Amino acid sequence: MIGCTLNKPYRRRELLLPSLVCIFSIVTLESIQIFTTHEWLPTKPEVIFQCQGEKIIVLPDVTKANLLYSFKGEESWQPLTELPDKKCKRCGLYEKDMIKPRDVFDEWELCSSDFVNGKYIHFKGKEFNATFLCPDCGPVKDGPPSSPSESGPATGHRISVELVIIISALVSAVVIAAAVAGYRCWLRRKRQQDQARFLRLFEEGDDIEDELGLEAI
Repeated sequence: MIGCTLNKPYRRRELLLPSLVCIFSIVTLESIQIFTTHEWLPTKPEVIFQCQGEKIIVLPDVTKANLLYSFKGEESWQPLTELPDKKCKRCGLYEKDMIKPRDVFDEWELCSSDFVNGKYIHFKGKEFNATFLCPDCGPVKDGPPSSPSESGPATGHRISVELVIIISALVSAVVIAAAVAGYRCWLRRKRQQDQARFLRLFEEGDDIEDELGLEAI
C-alpha cells in the first residue's frame, strides 16, 4: 500500500512503504535570467528544465535574454521536481532547437544538501543565473538532533564547571603571591633586627672599653 500526502503551499511529501520511509522535498523556481540564446534565427527561445527520467518543464515566460524573471512558485508548471533527502538528481536547463533535439545551457547534480536556508543559486557563466527554492531541503545531519531541553542544562553545567575552575585558579594564584610577599617581608624584618642587634652589641663593647680606660687612669 502506498500513501502520499501533499499540503499547500508546496511542502515535503512522504512516500510510505512497508518498513521504509522516503521523504521528498518540493523544488520550485524563484527567479532566472538567461544571458544568451542558441538559435541562429531571430525567434523567441523555448527554455525548458528537466531532471533525468522526469517530464519536461517548459518555462513559457522566459523568452528574452538579459531579463530577470521572478516567480511565486504557484505557476501552473511549478514545481520543477522533488528531491529525496540523501540522493541527488541529474538536472539541466535547455533550449529547444529547430534542427537538433535541444541546446544545453547547463547540466548539474541537484542535491538537497545544496540548499542553504531553503535557497540554492546556480550560476553558469555566459549562460544563465537561477535561484531555486526548497524550504525543506538542507544539509544532511549525522545522528539524531538533540533537543534544546537536553542540550541547554548540559551547556550551562559545563560553563559553571569552567567558571569554578577559573575562579579557583585565580584564588590560588592570589594566595601564593600573598604568601611569597609575606615571606619576603619577614626576611627583610629579620635582617633589620639582626643588624640592629649587631650594632647594639658593638656599641656596648665600645662602652665597656671606655669604662676600663677611665678606671686605669
